[in-house]
Amino acid sequence: MTVKPLMGIWKIMMKRFKFKRASQLALVLTSMAMLASCGSAPTSTAPEAATEPTTAAATPADQQELKDVRVQLSFLKQSLDAPLIIAINKGYFAEEGLNVAYERGFGNSDTIGKLGTGKFDFAFSDMYNTMDFNEKNPNDQIIAVAITQNRAPFSVISLKESGISKPEDLAGKKMGAPTGDGPRNLFPLFAEQVGIDPNSVEWTTMEPKLREAFLLQGQVDAITGFSTSALPSLLKAGKTMDDINVFYYSDNGLNFYGNAILAKSAFVKENPDVVKAFVRAYFRGFQDMLKDPSAALDAVIASDDSKLMDREAEKVRLEIALQEIFITPEVEKDGLGGLNDERMTKTIEQAVQGFGLTSTPALGDIYSGEFLPPAEELTLPPASDRKPLM
Repeated sequence: MTVKPLMGIWKIMMKRFKFKRASQLALVLTSMAMLASCGSAPTSTAPEAATEPTTAAATPADQQELKDVRVQLSFLKQSLDAPLIIAINKGYFAEEGLNVAYERGFGNSDTIGKLGTGKFDFAFSDMYNTMDFNEKNPNDQIIAVAITQNRAPFSVISLKESGISKPEDLAGKKMGAPTGDGPRNLFPLFAEQVGIDPNSVEWTTMEPKLREAFLLQGQVDAITGFSTSALPSLLKAGKTMDDINVFYYSDNGLNFYGNAILAKSAFVKENPDVVKAFVRAYFRGFQDMLKDPSAALDAVIASDDSKLMDREAEKVRLEIALQEIFITPEVEKDGLGGLNDERMTKTIEQAVQGFGLTSTPALGDIYSGEFLPPAEELTLPPASDRKPLM
């Protein structure tokens, strides 16, 4: 190994391992030099922070320094985050010149609020809570640069033993959800669409982690929330899908989009190339997830340092997402990442009513599609190329 490449690697390692002591770096570098003298190639070493490892072959370490990018998830890391994990593991972000590190989120409102402060460069959350944030924080506007969930997992969930078999049966029932829950805030619109009086419902408030427990214990008749969060918990508790009713908002007049890739408008204006690079690499990972969801699921499980993730629960979550949220007729027709202007305009108007906003933002104020890669990179792989989730 010559001195010049060795020094190039030293610079990259200083970038990636800035939290390590210099003595540790020196030890690694010395080991690399010893390996080189024996004709062996150095192995890739992963940071101990939230940044995921990239493959050495895919990392353009000797061509450029990587730009650090901070990302917050919408909640705990889940199988739904597979595109991000894959893009990190396979070096897709590194190929775009990005060193991506992520942290767990604590719910959509919290995620959006932290993005607004500038703590993160990108975040995964929904555009409708973003509208609420933007109205309250005109100097810290946030915009969506790509749609990751074509259909929102907003839903009302009940156990069949409660006697609720259709949305109209919710009238006069006791419902539960945390304060700030998006579907709870939008429930009056849902009630209007299905023809019941929203004031006839009695609400019980609980912590998010107790929502399914309240339903299982019979303390509430139904809950609002994300199907991708509630259903795995109910199934893990011993229920089957035959025991559960799921009423999707999208099936009842509220055809909302789900999570999107969000960024502060100021960051987008100052870093358009970074935004394009991030979106491009993310959807490469998304395509890989669609082609082999089992491998994608395994990648997420392997990335869990706590080793507490339940593969079966995460499999259920990913299966629901693939069937109900990621792959829809609109995505099959138009591809990943974008949206339908007419549909989005209608849901903006519904969100304004549901969140009690004082003004209606223009579509361009909440979403921009200019950072999406070419259409051919967003077209779904043929059905024959999509392996089943095992």
